[in-house]
Amino acid sequence: MRYTYFPGCSNHSSSRDYEESTREVCAALGIELVELQDWNCCGSTAVMAVDPMAAMALSARNLALAAAGGSREMVVTCNSCFSTLRRAGQFYQSEPLTRDAVDRALGEVGLTLQKPVPVRHLLDVLLNDVGLDGIGARVSNPLVGLKVVPYYGCLVGRPKNDFDDRENPCSLERLLGTTGAVLLPFEHKARCCGGALMTTKTEVALELCRDILQEAVERGAEVMAVTCPMCHLNLDAYQGQINQRFGTKFNLPILYFTQILGLSFGLREKELGLTRAMYRRFDYARV
Repeated sequence: MRYTYFPGCSNHSSSRDYEESTREVCAALGIELVELQDWNCCGSTAVMAVDPMAAMALSARNLALAAAGGSREMVVTCNSCFSTLRRAGQFYQSEPLTRDAVDRALGEVGLTLQKPVPVRHLLDVLLNDVGLDGIGARVSNPLVGLKVVPYYGCLVGRPKNDFDDRENPCSLERLLGTTGAVLLPFEHKARCCGGALMTTKTEVALELCRDILQEAVERGAEVMAVTCPMCHLNLDAYQGQINQRFGTKFNLPILYFTQILGLSFGLREKELGLTRAMYRRFDYARV
């Protein structure tokens, strides 16, 4: 299986561990990820708030590059990239004024876009292209008894995707269930972590993250599985500030779902980016 891969800015910088574990897990499953050449930032939510048309043009350039390269679809791992690229493609096809403005912007750099390529989340690819049987067959180190809460965040279902329920997603539970881990019920699994509000309205974001972590601890979770670099950052790096602000004692490991899959495949910690400083809280010897 071969896919055009859009890593996004975070996977080449602050979330290199997501990039590393994604590539290792995909290689183990026989998936070839071909990185989109000359890609640029998708525009994300911050640019969208300041200049929506510029954000559309940024995403459209990536879609145009993928189409020009003969891609039939493009795979992403970041929830924000997933949402932003899909929204741009949908608006381009359904809004004539947006399409005209984007076409003019693309023309300035010698690109055209006839029809945006489909954008898929890695969750979708693993679940529906590889399949649970294929993933289960690769498990050599079952994570028996490891208690995991699945956290999707708010963007993977907006705009509505084609592979999971928007309000009550279950793809993570199904995928990670193949590892032997115990997937705990989690009412906050599709709640917002605050995203970039952590830099503008810090108190609001800290409270949102506090609520998510609180339920996870009350459920008895040993690990939280996430699918988004921003969610990972907020829920992992800010636990100290949350504890200081609210008097809590959170010390919960936050792992990318690809890292948990990789552990069950018997891949080494370094290959999965688990030797980085932020992962000191988890005892990998137990799995």
